[in-house]
Amino acid sequence: MTLEYQLLFSLALIHTVALASPGPDFALVVKLATQAQRKTALASAFGLAVAITLHTLLSLTGISLIIKSAENIYIVVQLTGATYLAWMGLGAIREAIAHWRDHKQQIITTSTRELSALQGFIRGLSTNLLNPKAMVFFITLFSTLISPTVNLETKVAITLLMFLLSLIWFSFIALVLSKPKIQQKMQRATPMINLITGLLFVSVSLVIINGLF
Repeated sequence: MTLEYQLLFSLALIHTVALASPGPDFALVVKLATQAQRKTALASAFGLAVAITLHTLLSLTGISLIIKSAENIYIVVQLTGATYLAWMGLGAIREAIAHWRDHKQQIITTSTRELSALQGFIRGLSTNLLNPKAMVFFITLFSTLISPTVNLETKVAITLLMFLLSLIWFSFIALVLSKPKIQQKMQRATPMINLITGLLFVSVSLVIINGLF
C-alpha cells in the first residue's frame, strides 16, 4: 500500500488555513505567550496539538460521528464545551477590567505569569478538545475528503500530519511572542489582549448554546 499524497496535501493546506484563522486556540497561545513564561506558552501549544490529534483519531475511527449522532450525548458535549469556554472567557475579561480599574496596564497579572507548564498544557488541551466546533470541523473535513478505501498507512500519516502542523504553528507563535523584548512591548496591550480573548471565548460559547435551541 502507498500513501495518498494528494489527499495529504489537500488536508495539509486546509488545516494550515484553519490554524491561521483567529479562534480560541490562537487567542489562548497569544495570551499566554505575551503574559506567561515561555515554557507555559509552549506547553499550551503542545496541549492544542495533542487535542487536535485526538479529534483526528476520533474522526478517523468514526467515534466523533457516533457522538454527534447521539443527540443527548452531543448536547452534553456542547454544554460542557460552552461552559468551559465561557468560564475561560469571563476570566480573561475580569483580568482586563482589573487592569483598567487599578491602572496597572504595564503589570502582567501574577496568576497568569505563574502558570506552570502543566497548567499551560491543560489549558491548551481543554480549549480545543472541549470545543464542539472543533469536533464538527474534523467530522466535516474527513467525511468530505476521506473515503472508506483510504488505507491504514495514509490514516496514520494524516494523524501525524495534523499533530506536526499544529505543534509547529502554535509553537512558532509561542516562541516569537514570548521573547522578552516583545513581551515588554506587549505589556501595554495586555488588557486589550485579555478583553479580545475573553470576548472571543464568550462569543464562541454563545454560538454553541444558541445552536442548541
